[in-house]
Amino acid sequence: MSIEGPIGDAERVALQQRIVALKLEHRDLDAAIHRMAEESSVDQLQLTRLKRRKLLLKDQIAWLERGLDPDVPA
Repeated sequence: MSIEGPIGDAERVALQQRIVALKLEHRDLDAAIHRMAEESSVDQLQLTRLKRRKLLLKDQIAWLERGLDPDVPA
């Protein structure tokens, strides 16, 4: 899905739905990371992978949100 130029209503709705899904996944990962961090025998490699995935999701969400509401030049 490319975000170049004006987008139609259907594309906007699809992007908004994708953003919601990514935010849910981000929230779930955050909860999983907190649970894992509280365990005494935590798998550091898995924890690191979850944190990287969470950061990737955050970047994807920000990119999609900028596509929905791009800065308007003054």
